[in-house]
Amino acid sequence: MKKQGIVIPHEHGGWAMVTVPFVIGMMSGRPQWMHLWLFLAWLFLYLSSYPLLQSLKRKKDRRRLITWGAIYGVIALFFLAPVLISFPELFYFAPILLVLLTVNIWHVKQKSERAVLNDLCAILTFSMGGAAAYWIGGGGWDHTMLLIVGFNVLFFMGSVFFVKSVFRERTNTRWLVCAKGYHVLLLMAPWLLGLPWMMIAYLFPLIRTLAFAGKTLRPMKVGIIEIIGSVQFLLLAIAVF
Repeated sequence: MKKQGIVIPHEHGGWAMVTVPFVIGMMSGRPQWMHLWLFLAWLFLYLSSYPLLQSLKRKKDRRRLITWGAIYGVIALFFLAPVLISFPELFYFAPILLVLLTVNIWHVKQKSERAVLNDLCAILTFSMGGAAAYWIGGGGWDHTMLLIVGFNVLFFMGSVFFVKSVFRERTNTRWLVCAKGYHVLLLMAPWLLGLPWMMIAYLFPLIRTLAFAGKTLRPMKVGIIEIIGSVQFLLLAIAVF
């Protein structure tokens, strides 16, 4: 992170996670203009969380990080206010998000942000955006909402396994076995959840992992692979839901 200038997340996967579940949730219900306000609020909440979490471990740059977190937070509240006025039931998501955020904060303080549990909680948080988008589109606390959250969590956890398998854990034999095994088992999930056609959306992640896990790849190439995977998952999920 540079010492001067705007503060934005540099993890490319975060942008997909904040967008893909939301769009799937929106398209699973009835898209409306209020979705735009909710998405902008969700986006700026994500932008706000990044510098605020970073401030917990970057003492020298804490003031600047908190300032940017506050700026993004105010913008998020501006977009969120009309949505909450129209859909006060969205407050029901707050306790869930607070619990997940608490886990993330704990891992940051423990300097274990790369722990799988931390990744899972972050992905669950992003997937809640899809649940909220589905809710304001006429959905409810129903089976479809669970599927929206579940399929997104399964997909993006696969991304966690893959990305680690070509970077930090590429020489870890046990991790590579787990990464490949996870993606093989992932093909069974759609059948068990009653949407067998969703299996197609998990074929690309499986092929990607079998082909590249354990190999050295440039970050740019990994980013392109992840973008392709996210786009195909988004389109297929919209078609199925």
